[in-house]
Amino acid sequence: MCWLHIETMFAVAQKNFVHIYDNNGIEIHCLKRLSNVSRLEFLPYHFLLASCSDEGYLSWVDISIGKLISQYNSNLGRLAIMSQNPWNSLLCIGQSNGVISMWSPNTRDPVAKMLCETSPILGLDVDPHGRYMATSSSDRTIKLWDCRKLTGPIQHNRLSSSATLLNFSQTGMLAVGMGNIVEVYKNPTVSCKPYLRNRSNTPISHLEFCPYEDILGVATSKGFESILIPGSGEANFDALEANPYQTKRQRREAEVKSLLEKVPHEFITLHPSVISSIDPSLKEKVETKQKQLFVKPPNIEYEPRKKAKGKGGSVKVARNKKIVKVQAKKEFIKGTEEIPKKLQKSNKKTTSNLLDRFS
Repeated sequence: MCWLHIETMFAVAQKNFVHIYDNNGIEIHCLKRLSNVSRLEFLPYHFLLASCSDEGYLSWVDISIGKLISQYNSNLGRLAIMSQNPWNSLLCIGQSNGVISMWSPNTRDPVAKMLCETSPILGLDVDPHGRYMATSSSDRTIKLWDCRKLTGPIQHNRLSSSATLLNFSQTGMLAVGMGNIVEVYKNPTVSCKPYLRNRSNTPISHLEFCPYEDILGVATSKGFESILIPGSGEANFDALEANPYQTKRQRREAEVKSLLEKVPHEFITLHPSVISSIDPSLKEKVETKQKQLFVKPPNIEYEPRKKAKGKGGSVKVARNKKIVKVQAKKEFIKGTEEIPKKLQKSNKKTTSNLLDRFS
């Protein structure tokens, strides 16, 4: 299950298809193009409902227009471990060979791959700011990675048992679930010692932090538990981003505004900052290409020399004229093809950022 852009709508992956319900439990829509779905993720700024299935398919559905944006086979087998990166809106998929692959709806191949573990990955989560990613494997290790650099692990810790559940809070705390034990790390990028530890009587099936509250919700095989974690929730909320006290009118206005400011799915890339970069030589390249399209080869006026009577016939004269014109046309085309290469050598590639003017 996952919430959509407002709290009155949520999506549920059932046995065959994905169903969308409202807050009264009434079924609004059934997505039959999404079958055997194992995990759901919603991208709020793109209005995309992303899913992975037991058959290895990745799908992105635009819920604002009800259109299937992209769907293809990842060729990775059954997909059960997935998390989104809020920084660049990529889907991080955990594989059984210890590799984390990042997927975009614009390409059929992963935009990046990271060999994070030497054994199958059991848990995966990215912090709300998209800076760090936590992974756990079957060899009882937990590692913390920097999503912006894609380099070696920042922290490496060995647990008493294999961790299957990972979840970041709004303030950067990390909750780890293993068996019937929950451990919370206050600053996982600096210290590997747990901040709090709680033991349940039954095995834990899921855990998640409550936004804007210092509460960790833990679902067990026999019920639900709430654990108080001081400092886990964000104390100061942004009313334009998420307002817990909004009225029905404010909710309608916020929905319309978010639809008007929807980000196209073509902007989902590995490095979002590249979108604000410009190439100064692009204008020259476009102008050169337009000149090539509209430039016509010059007319060749060729007058063969007069020969003695009976030496050169009209057929030979016409053939010689045609040969000269074709040769001149080939030389002209060859010269126009060399112009972009010369410009490319002379103009060095320099990119500037649109936001540099404010620095």
